[in-house]
Amino acid sequence: MRLPFSLSRHLGALRLVLATMVVAALFAACGAPGGSGGGPGPGITGLTGTVKVAVLLPITASGSTPAVAKALKQAAELALFDFDNPNVTLVPKDTKGSPEGARLAAESAVHDGAELIIGPLFAQEVSAAAPVARQSGVPMIAFSSDEKVAGGGVYLLSFLAGRDVPRIVSFAMSRGKRNFAELVPQSAYGRIAEAAFARVVSSGGGQAAVRATFPPDDSNAMLGPVRQVANAIKAGQQVDALFLPAGREDLPTLAPLLASAELSSARVQFIGTGQWDYPNIGGDRALIGGWYPAPDPRGWSNFVQRYSKTYGTAPPRIASLAYDAVSLAVSLSQNAPGQRYTTAQLTRPSGFSGIDGLFRLLSDGTSERGLAILEVREGGPQVIDPAPSSFATASSY
Repeated sequence: MRLPFSLSRHLGALRLVLATMVVAALFAACGAPGGSGGGPGPGITGLTGTVKVAVLLPITASGSTPAVAKALKQAAELALFDFDNPNVTLVPKDTKGSPEGARLAAESAVHDGAELIIGPLFAQEVSAAAPVARQSGVPMIAFSSDEKVAGGGVYLLSFLAGRDVPRIVSFAMSRGKRNFAELVPQSAYGRIAEAAFARVVSSGGGQAAVRATFPPDDSNAMLGPVRQVANAIKAGQQVDALFLPAGREDLPTLAPLLASAELSSARVQFIGTGQWDYPNIGGDRALIGGWYPAPDPRGWSNFVQRYSKTYGTAPPRIASLAYDAVSLAVSLSQNAPGQRYTTAQLTRPSGFSGIDGLFRLLSDGTSERGLAILEVREGGPQVIDPAPSSFATASSY
């Protein structure tokens, strides 16, 4: 079901501003110094507000975390106001960024009658809050990207490492790419991405005869692995595509090395992962023409415009997760009591549609997404293969 996104269609501008001011004041009270983070807190109330959904966030944690928590709260608020006559009350709870705070926040949420918990943010918080929610039969949609905390009623809406690899490799194979080289960072993410890559290449009948790894954050040590791949290709090793699961921390350093080794997408097709989805990736000329999987950027762009207009600042990328979680909560809130957030409803095969496109929660607590394929260009990435509109018709996600 396509979730509505238009703010102006449902609420007048004045009403939204006034509501936003009220909500901001309520959140400030919730996170005020000296307040009991796990205790009962004020809610963001819809027009009827009979279904309570708790939002567990590190509102008063240390460092820069509260700024992220604030953005997630505001995105949740925006999602609520994007619906006409929502049947939901959002109840914020402060985890304080600690396992104990998360446990107390979950206990408070259950005590307040929450039927669904959104959050927490960190894996340690999720682990501490999960037993409380599980014992009470309250499902949790969390933002951690650590799959070890998923399952048993805990669902992760975050972008999970390696889950986008089948989409890009399957697309490359559909374009005739069968012989791959790998240039993989020596990191936990690199290991996960490479394992997913090996599975899909093997199942698709391809091969990866050239492999090199590099230590992240070490430009001097990157040169050798780049030359290893380049020399193999120059020696006649058949390579159709180079799998490069690196991100904005390493690609700007790798790109000049690739260019100096005469490696580019004009010679051998570069394919990346969602780690490539960052601003100005086209500034590295060696990467131009490369392909990578990501949500259709139009959804995020539209969300940024609405969020910025409402709150006066651009949101961090993670903010879309809170918006989509609340959108899901509202879309299921019309079901009968006891049938709103059941396993069958949360994991329905058709999934949901949000800011980042099609997504669905799986029975093991992880998630799948319908992703587009983008090509790096100087003027910005362009969609060259659209995201699926339905999981039923998608050949890969």
